[in-house]
Order: sequence, then structure tokens, then C-alpha cells
Amino acid sequence: MKFKIAFTLFGAFFALSIANAQDCNVTLSLFNESAKVKNFDDAYPKYKDLLENCADLNILIYQRGGKMLEDMIDLAETDDEKTQFIQEYIANQKMRLEKFPNGTKEGDMLADIAMIQYKNEIGTLEERLEAFEDVVEIDKDNFSSPVAIYAYFRIANDLNDTGERDIQFLFDKYDEVIDLIETQENDKATEAKPLIEKQEAQEELTSRESRILKNSEIYLRNYTKIKGSVNSLLGSKADCDNLIPLYKKDFEEKKNDVDWLKNANARLSAKDCTEDPLFFKVSEALHQKEPSANSAYSLGQLAEADGNRSKALEYLNEAAELATDKFRKSRIYYRIANNYKAQGSFSQARSYYRKALDNKPSMGIAYLKIADMYAKSANNCGESVFDKRSVYWLAADYASRAGRVDPSLSSTATATAASYKGRAPQKSDIFQEDAAGKKISFSNCWIRESVVVPTL
Repeated sequence: MKFKIAFTLFGAFFALSIANAQDCNVTLSLFNESAKVKNFDDAYPKYKDLLENCADLNILIYQRGGKMLEDMIDLAETDDEKTQFIQEYIANQKMRLEKFPNGTKEGDMLADIAMIQYKNEIGTLEERLEAFEDVVEIDKDNFSSPVAIYAYFRIANDLNDTGERDIQFLFDKYDEVIDLIETQENDKATEAKPLIEKQEAQEELTSRESRILKNSEIYLRNYTKIKGSVNSLLGSKADCDNLIPLYKKDFEEKKNDVDWLKNANARLSAKDCTEDPLFFKVSEALHQKEPSANSAYSLGQLAEADGNRSKALEYLNEAAELATDKFRKSRIYYRIANNYKAQGSFSQARSYYRKALDNKPSMGIAYLKIADMYAKSANNCGESVFDKRSVYWLAADYASRAGRVDPSLSSTATATAASYKGRAPQKSDIFQEDAAGKKISFSNCWIRESVVVPTL
């Protein structure tokens, strides 16, 4: 008898649970449809019901809820309403992270919260800054929103404008933000690179690969825009006219301070403030105290300026060996490559451009430099006139790739690629040679690559 009662109660509880789950799914479906068409009068009560009774049901509650609350913040008619919806939005993002951690990137959620505070001027500038600093500290790798990264630097710039933070603080934030942008650029360019190469080999991408490539290129364009906006904000504050007096006045006091020397050296070097004697003094003092990639690079710059190319290459190679940061390595390899290119040592130059790209796949300018060297070598490669002109297709491929990994070069890359294609064999030449789809190898010269003749 007791067993029958227990079984009956269990059955009733089980049936009730199923009924509740069905109710929750129905409510979620109705909420989602109403929220999608921005019928918030209907969607909002259902959203509150879901939070109260079905909080663990589906991540869609928080995805759709977050978008709904963002719109409701913009539509709020009073300050009290806006404050309420902002608080609910923040609670929504935090609850999503709590309930569905596997489907949620912490950096994204923290950046969303910081952006709501920024857009609606919640708290002081320092408090808004702290919200973004939390993202960097807790989940830097997933701090990927271009708009949020820009907002972070905008707050730092505003603090400098109001006199609450000094210029050194702004320089430090600039370095941090550029590193964030370039890290994300590098990740997206790394995603795109094999897919671009697959396209160039005339292989068809899967729908998933096409989607990944499209999204990567959209992000790369957005990061390019944001980097330009950040540089515009910094503007003349980082010119040599401001940097040199800033560091000159402190040099005697700080010349034994390695950290200060590193900072001054990196900033002066990045802005090419190399003509003032201060740059040599800082570089020499740093290299004596602690030989590093930065100090060796700076001495390489000075050797270049003096026309001593062999000494410059010696210092620059030392800098590359000492560098631990990939982006720093890429810039050094790029400079070495330019030195070899200027000497006409194209094979050596390409080797270093490729090293630069290995460390920073989004360095589109390196592809343009390789394309230029290939175009200059067309007459020295291939057995026939047709083969020699075919080098221009290869040059065009490299030029096109430059614009795809670095959208800031898009117009230049497109024009350059078009120019090279204009010098390559045309349809009549391909037809006459019966060469459509043929693979042409350039093994008789330094290029040692191949290209597939376009099909008619």
C-alpha cells in the first residue's frame, strides 16, 4: 500500500514536471517571437516569468533578453525607467554567465556591461574605465568587440583631457589598446589565411568555410577602422614635439632606471623620433644596462640613418632574436626584409617578409612587398614569354591577399592587383597557348613557386 502511494506521488510529481517544462517552452517560444518583432509590451512580462520559473531552461532567454533590454533602455521615457532597465540588463548578462558558462565568453559579457555603463554615462569616468580594465584583467583573450575596445581608449583619452590622468597614462593605455586590436587582427587573419589560399588555388570553400572567411574579413575591416579612430584620438599628443621634451627633462634623473629607459626607447622608436640626440642617449644607456630587442632595434635604426647597412642588419637580427613578443618580432623582420629588398637581395627579403607574416598574419604590407619583388622579376623567370608574363598572376595573388588580411590596404591592394593582371597574359593569349588550367612553375629563378592559369 505504501509502495503504491509513493509510486502515485512520484508519478504525479513527474507529470507535473513535464507539464511545467512544456509551459516553460511555450512561454519561451512566445517571448522569443514577441521580442524579435520588438513587441516589448508582450515580451517583457514573459521574460520576467521565464526568469522566475524557468531560469535554467535555455540560453535563448538571456540572448534575446539582452537584446530586448538594450532596446528598452534606448526607448525609456524617464531616467528611472532607464536606470531600471540598465540594472536588469547587467543582471541578465551576469545570469547568463552563471547559468550557461559553456555557451558564454566571460570577456564578452563583461564588455557588454562596461559598454552599457559607457553609453549611458553610468558612474564616473574612473568607474567606467575600471569596468573595461576588469575585462582585460579577467578575460583579455575574449575582449574582441571593436566598438568596446575603442570606448575603452576613449575614456582614457577623456581622463587625460580633463587633467585627471597624465600623458604617460594615456600612452600606456594606447599601447594596451593597440595590443588588444592587433591580437584580434592576428587571430582573424590566421583564420582567414588558409581559406584565402584555398580560394586562390581555385578550390571551392564549404558553406562553413565561406561563413568563417566572411566573418573574419568583416572583423578585420572593423579593427582597421577602430585602429584609425584610436590613432586619431591620440593625434598630436604622441608627436615627437611632445615626446622629446617629455623624456628629455627626466633623462638625467632616470638614465639608470631600466623600465623608464625601455618606455622612452619604445615610444621614441615607434614614432621615429630618431634624429634628436636624446634617442641615441636613451638607446645606448638601455643597451648598456639591459641589452634587449628594443635597444638593439633602436641602435639598428641609428646605424641605418648613418648609412651603415651591414651594422644595421647586425643589430636588427640581434633584436629579432631577443624579441619575445610576436608583433614586435614581425616589425623587426619586416624592417630587415626592407633592407634586403633595397639591396636587391629578393630571396633573402622574401624569407624575412614571411617570418614577419608568420608572427603577424595580418601584416598585409609584407604581401605587397613580395608582390612587388615578383613583378620586378618577371623577365628573369619562366622559359617562354607566356611563362614570364604569368609571374604577374602570382604577383596579383599576393597583392590581393594583402587587402584581405589588412583592409586598410584594400584600395591599394585592389589597384595593384589589377595592374599586375593587366600585364599578365590575356584571354586571347591563354586560348592561343591552350593553357587554361595549366600549372606553371618558376623553378629557374629565385621565386620557385607556381601559378595556375585562369580558366576561360
